[in-house]
Amino acid sequence: MREIPAGLVAETVARLCIEANTVAGSDIVEALRRGLAREKDETPRMVLRTLLENAEIAKADSMPICQDTGMAVVFLEVGQEVYISGNLTEAVNEGVRRGYRDGYLRNSVVRDPVDRVNTGDNTPAVIHYTIVPGESLKLTVAPKGFGSENMSAVKMLKPADGLSGLEAFVIEAVKNAGGNPCPPVIVGVGVGGTFEFAASLAKRALLREVGSVNPNPFWSAAEGRLLAAINALDIGPGGFGGMTTALAVHISPYPTHIAGFPAAVNIGCHVTRHREAVL
Repeated sequence: MREIPAGLVAETVARLCIEANTVAGSDIVEALRRGLAREKDETPRMVLRTLLENAEIAKADSMPICQDTGMAVVFLEVGQEVYISGNLTEAVNEGVRRGYRDGYLRNSVVRDPVDRVNTGDNTPAVIHYTIVPGESLKLTVAPKGFGSENMSAVKMLKPADGLSGLEAFVIEAVKNAGGNPCPPVIVGVGVGGTFEFAASLAKRALLREVGSVNPNPFWSAAEGRLLAAINALDIGPGGFGGMTTALAVHISPYPTHIAGFPAAVNIGCHVTRHREAVL
């Protein structure tokens, strides 16, 4: 049994909050560059150049890539041979508290959806726990801005809808989102499980490296078709039209009930921030 102090968890989460909000992923930067090379018209090219310049300035000056520094979503993969000496949930929230304070990141969390009083420190985080084999703890911090989060969609499809019904649902969700989620976007799709699990799958799909290939050829082909169809919508960078509405479509399937076909779409903006560490 390996012991990990809760204080180390808090320290790591704080660092990841700052890094995720100030340094764009190299996979995202490369995808934006590919989009720039593909675009022919000046308006989408100008938007993509601006996004790339913004990412460079944010990294160089340790400033937020976006003014919406998001609600902290934290994924924990806890080895079953790990003992956390302290309160793990409180350690994560303390890390968010410190990270948003020390990184001068905007506090966007309200204590209740109705009374709308700001908590003042961007806590509590949304925390997802998974127990895995081993004696390590993997932390992934994924700050989620709500320009993109508000464009999410869940639909209980009928089994008879099949793959064509799923693809139509995904395309419609992106079409309805338009320029609101700050395209070019990454489209996370969760398929299967139950109502709430499909949404979780869609969220986790955004963590995949942009440009990676789905290991299942069936779903890899579906991702390719969806990406082509979405980029044909002419929403384009910033919503001003163009060939680069999405940088990637990531599908995460899971077994489901014989009578069900749950599906969810979670859209990530052009930075789709996340950073990870293994303790």
